[in-house]
Formats: sequence, C-alpha cells, structure tokens
Amino acid sequence: MSTQRPRNAAITGIGVIAPNGLRTDAYWKSVREGLTVLDRITREGCGHLPLRVAGEVRAFDAADLIEERFLVQTDRFSHFAMAATVLALDDAGLGAAAPDDAYDVGVVTAAGSGGGEFGQRELQKLWGQGSKYVGPYQSIAWFYAASTGQISIRGGFKGPCGVVASDEAGGLDAVAHAARGVRRGTGAMLVGAAEAPLAPYSMVCQLGYPELSTVEDPARAYRPFTEGACGFVPAEGGAMLVVEDERRARDRGAEIRALVAGHAATFTGASQWERSREGLAHAIRGALAEARCAPEEIDVVFADALGVPAADRAEALAIADALGAHGTRVPVTAPKTGIGRAYCGAPLLDTAAAVLAMEHGQIPPTPNVFDVCHDLDLVTSNARPAELRTALVLSRGLMGSNAALVVRHGGDHAR
Repeated sequence: MSTQRPRNAAITGIGVIAPNGLRTDAYWKSVREGLTVLDRITREGCGHLPLRVAGEVRAFDAADLIEERFLVQTDRFSHFAMAATVLALDDAGLGAAAPDDAYDVGVVTAAGSGGGEFGQRELQKLWGQGSKYVGPYQSIAWFYAASTGQISIRGGFKGPCGVVASDEAGGLDAVAHAARGVRRGTGAMLVGAAEAPLAPYSMVCQLGYPELSTVEDPARAYRPFTEGACGFVPAEGGAMLVVEDERRARDRGAEIRALVAGHAATFTGASQWERSREGLAHAIRGALAEARCAPEEIDVVFADALGVPAADRAEALAIADALGAHGTRVPVTAPKTGIGRAYCGAPLLDTAAAVLAMEHGQIPPTPNVFDVCHDLDLVTSNARPAELRTALVLSRGLMGSNAALVVRHGGDHAR
C-alpha cells in the first residue's frame, strides 16, 4: 500500500480584470465597499439594442501587459485572460520567466462563447470587402479555446491544457479540473475564465435568453432575491488563479492563499429553474463530501444569484436542503450584483472574492439589494466582519449546469 502523502491543491496567485477593478487589490476594495459600477452600455454599435445596462471593463489597455504580436492574434476575451494571468503569476511569485520544467505547468480555462468581437469584425470584412481582407487569425481568435492556447504559448507551458465548455458553471468546473491535475502530479495549473460579451453580435445572441434584464435603470436592472428581481445583466472580465501543489508552494516560500477542498457538478436542463433546486443541492452535498466538510463548517456562501424569481427561490431552497438548519443562518452574499454576471468569469470572480474575504475577515455586501424576500441571511449594505475559514461558491448556467466549490483558508496569509 502506498504511503505517499496526498497532494493538496493550493491557490497561490490571483489575477483579476473586472468592471470594478483592473487588479486584484482594486477589485477587492470595490467589492468590500459594495460599490456598483453597472451603467449604460457605451460600446460601439450597441446603442440601438434593447439591452441597456451591463458591467463594462473600462480604461483597460491590454498593451500594458501583453506584447503586440499576441494582441493582434486574439479577441478581447483572451486579452482579459492573458492580462489576468500575468497578474496571477506575479501574485504567486512566479513572474514571467519560463518555468524550469515546462511540462510541469498546465493551463485550463472556461469559456461561454469565445471571441465574438474579433469574429464579427472579420466576417464584416468578408461580406463587405471580400475574402482577401479577412485576417489569418480569424480561424483561431473566435474559438472558445483560444485563451488556453495563447496563455500556454506565451508562457511556454507544456503541461496538461484544456478548456471547459459547461455553461457558466464551467468556471467552477475548470478550478476542479485544475485541482485534479495538481493532485495527479502536475506541479502548477493556471486556471480561470474571462468573457467579453458586449460586442453587437454577442449581445444579439444574448437577447434570446429570457433571463436577461432589459431594465434601463442601472440601480434596478439586477436585483436578485427581491420582489423586484427582473433578470441579470451581463459583464465583461474575469479572473485567473495559480493552483499548485501545496508542498511545492511551501518549499519555494509561496503564500498559501486558499486550498481547493471540494467540488461537484450536476445538470438539470435549460431554464429549468425549479429543477435546479435539486441539482444544485446535490452539487453542494457532493462538494461538501469531497471536502470532508460538515454543513455547519461553511462560514459564507457566494450565491449564484441569477435574479430570476423562480431561480432565486430554487437557490435559496437548495441551500436550505443541502445545509439543513445552517442554511438559513449562514451568511450569503452576491457581490456580482454590483458588476454584472461575466458568464464563465462570474464564478471565478466569486472564488477570488471568497479567498479575499477569508484573508481579510470580511463578508462583502450585495449591492443594490435591500428588500430580501427569501429565507436567507443575505449580507447587504455594508461588509460584515467574520472569522471565515471555509467558503462555498455556487454557480448555475442558463443551459442547466450546476456547480459548487468549497475553498478553505490558506492558514498562513497575513491578515
């Protein structure tokens, strides 16, 4: 029988590109203070569409972090992911230098749609000017796997690479995929998701979602768990994490920001929100079981918070079903109401916020939400001080995926 010590998957680096902050510290400051940056969409070519409000990433210059030769090959969603990767590597103390063993570092991202802006631009050239005006990178820049490919090429990472396509919940599934890679022997994984859904073509596609909010008032467009819930608003951006073997990280003197403890996923069907109650509860129980975590050990829940009455009710009931009596007492929060849902990037931003909340001992509030109509201890208005050791992050996709992730405090991060 093998006596080899199990490999724990540790989060050692976080990189964030979000509507409320272009770096992790700026993102956390905004989230902690409950600031909202939802506003009217200003992207060119979108003014005539009924979708009026979103979370835009403003003042972002990808050239500050990424070389021009990579920028011309890629869409805005990959720019976000590559920039967040640079920040995550720096945060983990790994920097931009090539790894000692390129086969010991892998990359996995999740994506909801890929490079819509790049694809639209090139297709307009095709039909407006002719095929010789279409650039050679059209064949790859729109592809949902482009971020994984470009991050691995740019960094020289030759370990296990992949892309998760499992709806918005794929953001959490990607973290689990990376953690499994580390447990199976890969030294480190770069994992995350970033989206750029605010190009005209992408927005027209989203208008087919009945859950999308078309309310024009930014303060009322996205208010989950309230009587005024009217759907969600989209957002750009996302986050990348460095996940590595805990022993390796400690040996090189890295800070262990958090441990990826447990994950589970289910599927209940597109827009079947009543059924998502059972599926999400099952995912929560599975994540707790993998983490060997009792329900009462969960100190905070980062909710999916879709903003659709049936979906909100199903989520509140799923939390109660899975956590029992603790489900109505545990603090719940949804910082995304201040920035919008960045599809696959949304649960990555929530995971980053969960790690930061545990580090700082503060549960961030849920912006724009006050009149809660479900049996939840939803944190609103101001951040709530708390001793946080274990967090539960939830995510559901519009096509029916459900996922739950348990992360634990790293134990040695200065607070």
